[in-house]
Amino acid sequence: MTVDIVNETTVTVDAETMNALAAHVLAAMKVHPDADLTVLFVDEEAMEKLHIEWMDEPGPTDVLSFPMDELRPGSDDKPSDPGLLGDVVICPSVAERQAVDAGHSTDAEIRLLLTHGILHLLGFDHAENDEEKAMFALQRQLLESFAADHD
Repeated sequence: MTVDIVNETTVTVDAETMNALAAHVLAAMKVHPDADLTVLFVDEEAMEKLHIEWMDEPGPTDVLSFPMDELRPGSDDKPSDPGLLGDVVICPSVAERQAVDAGHSTDAEIRLLLTHGILHLLGFDHAENDEEKAMFALQRQLLESFAADHD
């Protein structure tokens, strides 16, 4: 499994932890070992451009996901197909503000956003109430299991 971490900001991002978290989430979701993921950290200006272009919404957002091969989670019997999972784009400065509002660290917020973005790449959504409950519960479980192994 290849996870590329690209930081185009002046903010220091713990690439080693982000790589480990991405690998943890992908393994837990039974994504094929030959799948590829890119995680890109951008400033607010770049994020706002993406947000307008792809979501037709003004202002920077926290995370955007761009699926490529539309891979879905695998199972214990059969992992997902190999392929290009896609890109998760995160804006650390937006994450920092959200972390203050949520009462946790910026690192914790970025971990949440990365996990959230990967789940979107795997087809999860939160447009409907039942989808939101399922996705957020899975997100919480993945973050807790990662923290248990890495904190």
